[in-house]
Amino acid sequence: MGCEHANVSGDPRAEGKPFVLRIRCPDGAKVPPHWHPTDENMTILQGTFMVGTGEVFDSSKLTPMVAGNFIFMPRTMRHFALCKGETVIQVHGIGPFKIMWLNPAEVVPTNPAAKPKP
Repeated sequence: MGCEHANVSGDPRAEGKPFVLRIRCPDGAKVPPHWHPTDENMTILQGTFMVGTGEVFDSSKLTPMVAGNFIFMPRTMRHFALCKGETVIQVHGIGPFKIMWLNPAEVVPTNPAAKPKP
């Protein structure tokens, strides 16, 4: 299962406008390497968000961030993550907020298509 997100304030797609969104991920959720064309500000609200930088997912580069920790990720910085326990992060910044996946085939859909019943 992938992560879920909800807008808290503003529209993350709006050019030059502030936004706040929350992302909830299940235990073990892996966020593949990606980057954003704008700065990303993250506050960990629940769980442990293990974050690392680079173009390839490397668990030896993960740094644990727990509830109350803040992360600033400059625009274009390549990064990846792994969640321990149900994890909730709050992201804020100036839109548009876009995710540029380095390898889109690694991404687990946020709303997987319903599987047909046998």
